[in-house]
Amino acid sequence: MGKNVVVLGSQWGDEGKGKIVDILTEHCAGVTRYQGGHNAGHTLVVGGKKTVLHLIPSGILHPKVKCFIGHGVVVAPDALLKEIGVLQDSGVTVAGRLFVSPNAPVILPHHIALDQAREAHRGKLKIGTTGRGIGPAYEDKAARRSLKVADLLAPGLEQKLAPVLDYYNFLLTQYYKAEALDPAEVLKAANSYAESLRPYVLDVTGKLHELREAGENLLFEGAQGTLLDVDHGTYPYVTSSNTIAGGVCTGSGFGPLHLDYVLGITKAYTTRVGSGPFPTELVYDVASDSGDPIGKHLGVNGHEFGATTGRQRRCGWFDAVNVRRAVQINSMSGICLTKLDVLDGLSEIQICTAYEYSEDHIPGSYDAASFNQATPVYETMPGWSESTVGATELSQLPANAQAYIKRLEELVSCPITIISTGPDRVETIILDDPFKA
Repeated sequence: MGKNVVVLGSQWGDEGKGKIVDILTEHCAGVTRYQGGHNAGHTLVVGGKKTVLHLIPSGILHPKVKCFIGHGVVVAPDALLKEIGVLQDSGVTVAGRLFVSPNAPVILPHHIALDQAREAHRGKLKIGTTGRGIGPAYEDKAARRSLKVADLLAPGLEQKLAPVLDYYNFLLTQYYKAEALDPAEVLKAANSYAESLRPYVLDVTGKLHELREAGENLLFEGAQGTLLDVDHGTYPYVTSSNTIAGGVCTGSGFGPLHLDYVLGITKAYTTRVGSGPFPTELVYDVASDSGDPIGKHLGVNGHEFGATTGRQRRCGWFDAVNVRRAVQINSMSGICLTKLDVLDGLSEIQICTAYEYSEDHIPGSYDAASFNQATPVYETMPGWSESTVGATELSQLPANAQAYIKRLEELVSCPITIISTGPDRVETIILDDPFKA
């Protein structure tokens, strides 16, 4: 039998999942996205060439691998078709290799309009969404008014779309004081996607089980990170889907007992994009070049700007409290530690090992209010001056870097089985391959 591996983020996203999925795809017959939308950005660097993917699984750069978008993903047809075009223009064969579930909800202009109007209305209390309609599309799914990929291909689209647009235009004009959308224009846009999408539509769940029964290896690629999970993250500053390992099952129809290994991608420090609590943050503003010098070191050396939005990421020390929680929630088998090289040159490195709370803290609460009450407790370790860039063997790392890795393993109760020492495929130390473990 083949092995089925989940790759997901253990922090607030941006941990470097794309590169690791790309490496592991060499062992696979198929790679599946099971949640999120085109608000995710996975960056791959192969032979110095950079590719940024948003909806299409990172395995698309391997010509023999099939890529699947499960029904747990909200699909923006225009974004997907644009991404397909960019790949094809660069010589990547997509036809016959990329498949989309007919049950995936679609993102249309009214979702984007509401998302942006809502964020503008919130002002300083905004969630920090990408404004791409992800949240409203998931809301429609929960409210049972979603239009799915299959609806774009079937007769009667206008009758299904009309009541949804009535609802959205009422919200936009009456509550948010924004402009109404023209139903004819939205319908025209939706219809324009149908024939272009048709060749990619497939029963993804059925195909995944067909591959599993044939003994093939499969990989499931998560978007965002555990701390952005709508149930387990820093609510309400979260995404609108389940980013944890359990989301594989609900978002693809692949049963939990078929999963063999969960690999948590974990940055050697911590970052976050947008609003929300961040106990270990080292505040630095790139625009004014002011703030914490270590925060600047992490941001500049780590090139911490979003692949999808270009927004500056907030940076801080490694938070073992959060990663330990992520290990538990996801039943992680191993951790891939990324961007170790960004810590090169620091004389001291701090690790958050615990939180101190005020007396009115509610035990077990894991929302934003609880995080805002948390004061991190730090442990200090010696840094290293030697370069770790491009190391491919553990023995090539400085002694202090090896000690740091060992201490993180102890604090989060999970082995570190892969270490990324640079953005390229080859800049990786693989101690334990998930497909061979």
